[in-house]
Amino acid sequence: MPAAARYGDPAAKLDAINDVLRLQLAHRSVRRFGPRDVSDDELAAIVTAAQSASTSSNLQVWSVVAVRDPQRRARLAALAGNQAFIAQAPLFLVWIADLSRVHRLAERAGTQVGAVEYLETTIVGFVDTALAAQNAAVAAESLGLGTVFVGAVRNRPEEIAAELGLPPHAVAAFGLAVGTPDPTEAADVKPRLPREAVLHRERYDVAADAHIPAYDVRLSAYNARFGLDGNWSDRALSRLAGPDSMAGRHRLREILERLGLPSR
Repeated sequence: MPAAARYGDPAAKLDAINDVLRLQLAHRSVRRFGPRDVSDDELAAIVTAAQSASTSSNLQVWSVVAVRDPQRRARLAALAGNQAFIAQAPLFLVWIADLSRVHRLAERAGTQVGAVEYLETTIVGFVDTALAAQNAAVAAESLGLGTVFVGAVRNRPEEIAAELGLPPHAVAAFGLAVGTPDPTEAADVKPRLPREAVLHRERYDVAADAHIPAYDVRLSAYNARFGLDGNWSDRALSRLAGPDSMAGRHRLREILERLGLPSR
């Protein structure tokens, strides 16, 4: 059952189910790709699905850069934590929180867009980008492709901006490697927190944390299948321990300001 795999719990079930939900519940990250390219028709479908996502006030403050050139993918891989699958994937989509378009609109109209300088608008840019990219990932998987999101493009955003020729007021939010999954890759659907740990009814209930220990056991078992150590709690605390665990992203506010997103 799809819900059993998603939660790593044989007792988990979902009575409301259809083909779209089966596709979503079967999602997993793909980090090894076959040789087939992603066609232009598939890319067009993926981006059109992305554009069908919700967008705040129809501002559409995002863009996406499709990178196919092997040398550029290799350079991006080096900038994004030396993750080899970026260079191996036939297509790397870099999703841009793009406030530059409205700046150019204002310049042509001879007016100002002062609200762009505030944190709220920066958040809107990142939220719009994430909504679009998630639509794109589901669309890609519906076409038989595999994907994996890459937050490490935020490790060195100024170098990424230079590599992609981004204008001021635009920043790479994350990447998405896309290609045909290699069936020999040792990977599976990764269990998530129990539904009861994240679903609150009417008011937030901190007692829902009582479901975390059982999840730690399930995720430890999943990790052990692939030669990995640790449970969710240990990994979450390690990942968020402090600036040293952030791969340079603790400097993001100052970098955003230099890129033209002051977020004040």
